[in-house]
Amino acid sequence: MAKTPTNPREKSSNKPKPPVLANPDVGGQSPQKAPPVPADADISFTYRDPQAAGGETHQVAGGDVATLTTQQGIPVADDQNSLKQGSRGPTLLEDFHFREKMFHFDHERIPERVVHARGYGAHGFFELTDSLSDVSRADVFQRVGERTPAFVRFSTVAGSKGSVDLARDVRGFAVKLYTQQGNWDLVGNNIPVFFIQDAMKFPDLIHAAKPEPDRAFPQAQTAHDNFWDFISLTPESFHMVMWTMSDRAIPRSFRTMEGFGVHTFRLVDAKGKSTFVKFHWKPKQGLQSVVWNEAVKINGADPDFHRRDLWDAINSGDFPEWELGVQLFDDAFADSFDFDVLDATKLIPEELVPIRVVGRLVLDRVVDNFFAETEQVAFCTQNVPPGIDFSNDPLLQGRNFSYLDTQIKRLGGPNFTHIPINAPKCPMAHFQQDGHMAMQNPKGRVNYEPNSWGATQGGPREDPVRGFTSFAEQADGPKQRVRSESFADHYSQARQFFVSQTAIEQKHIGDALVFELSKVERPDIRSRTVSHLVNIDEGLAATVANGLGIVVPDAAVAASAPITDLPASDKLSIVKNGPADFKGRKLGIVLTDGADAAIFKALLKAVDGEGAVYEVIAPKIAGVTLSDGTTVAARQKIDGGPSVLFDAVAILASEEGAALLALDAAAKDFVTDAFAHCKFIGFTAEAHALFVKAGIADDLDEACLPLASAKDAGPFLEACRALRHWPRELEVDLDARPAA
Repeated sequence: MAKTPTNPREKSSNKPKPPVLANPDVGGQSPQKAPPVPADADISFTYRDPQAAGGETHQVAGGDVATLTTQQGIPVADDQNSLKQGSRGPTLLEDFHFREKMFHFDHERIPERVVHARGYGAHGFFELTDSLSDVSRADVFQRVGERTPAFVRFSTVAGSKGSVDLARDVRGFAVKLYTQQGNWDLVGNNIPVFFIQDAMKFPDLIHAAKPEPDRAFPQAQTAHDNFWDFISLTPESFHMVMWTMSDRAIPRSFRTMEGFGVHTFRLVDAKGKSTFVKFHWKPKQGLQSVVWNEAVKINGADPDFHRRDLWDAINSGDFPEWELGVQLFDDAFADSFDFDVLDATKLIPEELVPIRVVGRLVLDRVVDNFFAETEQVAFCTQNVPPGIDFSNDPLLQGRNFSYLDTQIKRLGGPNFTHIPINAPKCPMAHFQQDGHMAMQNPKGRVNYEPNSWGATQGGPREDPVRGFTSFAEQADGPKQRVRSESFADHYSQARQFFVSQTAIEQKHIGDALVFELSKVERPDIRSRTVSHLVNIDEGLAATVANGLGIVVPDAAVAASAPITDLPASDKLSIVKNGPADFKGRKLGIVLTDGADAAIFKALLKAVDGEGAVYEVIAPKIAGVTLSDGTTVAARQKIDGGPSVLFDAVAILASEEGAALLALDAAAKDFVTDAFAHCKFIGFTAEAHALFVKAGIADDLDEACLPLASAKDAGPFLEACRALRHWPRELEVDLDARPAA
């Protein structure tokens, strides 16, 4: 008897054939709705496109394929790499193709930002707790205890400013520090790596991620063909894909996500010595995210969920706080590290280079006017004070070149620094004048230097001692468009991230990939994406293939063989870095008339003791009357305050009240969603009638805690510190069950 293959990748004569893309019935919808695939489309079920030494994809003209040109009609030889001085050298100003491509991209939106359009900001301060004077002459790093004014803008990347807060997306984490030596803009994300290695590809990445241009949808989503087509042809993106498909891309709050400077920067001391640095913001409230089904429902219930959370926290005096940590390393480490420190798709595990905490960032004031501050704030990566400098990271070099042009266009001219939110808080003196909306022109007759008008009238002069000086790095090598071979490993750190996750986090990554790719209409793009996953983790690839109902394809061709024995890093997991308490979280308390007053009051005392907050949900917004005659106002009506808005819930009902709730669809959704989302549920005995009607009475587990008397309130809140009871998900999610 012939052996039946057990490995889904094993060759077999009865292996299912790939679907015929021209078949109008493919796609699970009416044939007239199915978009036809062009007859000459490049169809590949596994990734095998041409790669250069750096691992980047090169698709070339020839035959019927037109030659790419600039807007001036000049043929383009390389659209993947900016022009550099040597393969790891700085990007050159001479690169007219990059400048034209980036300038045009910068000017695509008026006046909304092209990316990071949906943002929310707040004021605060940075306080130095450990001097970095040993490695940097930057004034902001000299005096322990000194506070520097700060403004922070959080944002999603892909959606318009009218989109929802909880889209699956990267979050911008942009910090402006108004230092005594000028503004320092640390323009980062909540993920420490990025999709691309060279800024030349930024317009292509964003074009692919944005709504498809012929139909203007989907909004604020990457679950469509164009995005995954680009990603599946760009292997360097797959480390970032692991992060964006993880729960990092659906944070519970701005307050519970990390921030990263992404790139390798330099710190420079008074003698000109350089130390490499990576910047980290660590939230004091621990890491926390939501689950996908919860995110979808939050977006329907409160599309401003993150905005409201930050506003409420600051106005209630629960000021969000992060620690600033730095990873410091020298050239010797950079040379010995398995990956190139100039590659923005790579990180340095904290186990190899520990975080040194040097300060804290506190947000303690909301804006006075959203437009004047949050909308008009302009961040530029090139804004660094003396003592902080750049590396030759080609993505950072391109950002430095691009941001200033973007701000000039979006804010109407070169004088956007005159807008108060962008103006430095230290003295300024220069000869720049006029232009649109100039408000601070130099006074007097002298507007140039050098001049011979003397100290009184002659104006400012350069300062070789205090002024900014670049690190005197020796640039060597031919002038060429090239990607360094040291950038060619695209899968090793993606694998390291995946194996560093807990089992439930790995499940969520698989779920997210299946969801996103299920929205992709072309089967070959789905399969090609899975072919990359084989190089990351065969189990993950099999999970995604099974979820899509396809055969696991052959592994994508790798420019550099993946390293499979990189150790797991606990710092990459959200679950392993969650909060120690319930502080800053929100308990939703469902009340009915006649609910036990003693239990309710004990709950409020326990909430206050945890430093948490609560909201009352009731059948009517006017509120309820408790068992002792106390009246309690409601913050939410039951059909307007679903359980997705809360970190944990409690159901306090009278017998009559529970019977009424059991008739209400919204009330049943409230408890079934809380149960499905693995939340802790406290309940009085009377609530059992609601659980029966909702269909969960027989499934209650150890995270569903009876509130029989007032003394149970404290232990319930203590249990809520865990935030989720993850074992429950394996029981309520079909995708958690093994394939038949």
